[in-house]
Amino acid sequence: MKRLSDLTYGIVGLGIMGGSFAKSIRQNILSRSDASGRILVCNRSTACLSEALRDGVADATFTSDRVREMLPECDVLFICLYPHATVDFMRDNQDFFKSDSIITDISGVKGVFDGIRGEFKRSDVDFIIGHPMAGGEKEGYANSKASFFINHNYILCPVPENRPENLDLMRSLIAEMGFSRITETSCDNHDWKIGFTSQLCHVIASALVESAGDPEITAFGGGSFEDLTRIAMINAPLWTELFISNREKLVRHIENFEKSLNDIKAAVQNEDKDGLCALLEDVRTKRVAMGSIVKR
Repeated sequence: MKRLSDLTYGIVGLGIMGGSFAKSIRQNILSRSDASGRILVCNRSTACLSEALRDGVADATFTSDRVREMLPECDVLFICLYPHATVDFMRDNQDFFKSDSIITDISGVKGVFDGIRGEFKRSDVDFIIGHPMAGGEKEGYANSKASFFINHNYILCPVPENRPENLDLMRSLIAEMGFSRITETSCDNHDWKIGFTSQLCHVIASALVESAGDPEITAFGGGSFEDLTRIAMINAPLWTELFISNREKLVRHIENFEKSLNDIKAAVQNEDKDGLCALLEDVRTKRVAMGSIVKR
């Protein structure tokens, strides 16, 4: 297997995730004394490119109109764009990817790639579908951190076309960046599970904030509201695309949640102490079991 410290890494989209990838690779892989690898970054706006150079995170930077100069140099390319923009980028630039390179994404929904697999003609380029389950609420390179990835989960969605040696390289790279768990699944299962653990949670947090009515209610907060709504400080264009792209699965999760919420509402409304207590005890038991699964 190729040495991670000798590879050239390309990052398209230097926002919070692209910046965090660059910083993590620089800190954890290319800081070794015998490393010969490089980090090349591309972004539409130039302010963060200058910052990445100044920070020593990037070896070279490219604006979007020059990305095709960068792509033939990249052994591993992270496309850190919105889901549909990622599909468009792969379709429009596939002729410029380096032969035998690995292309990977960070998209929070994988159904968007159903079409591109038929249109992507580069059999010498390995597209490995991935999703780092990490990040922060605030946007932009300025808020990126290498530490975001430590002890977090990374999801890979291998397909039959992926080469075993490239999957092994990705697994090693993910581990070196600090991720403690790698979950491998299908794209369809990814979208179903993420529809619940991520997208539904953002829907609930958003609805809770929207339902408050009183902006001064947080003066009475003791931590519960803050914990529940941390993710409501949302990147609206991105999450709109994620919700709608995964709408079939997400709506089913919302409907299941509505049923559970109505069960609790009915128990409260009817003063059903025994029923409500039994329901909450069941919730506690299930949540404890969920925590045990995560720690395995």
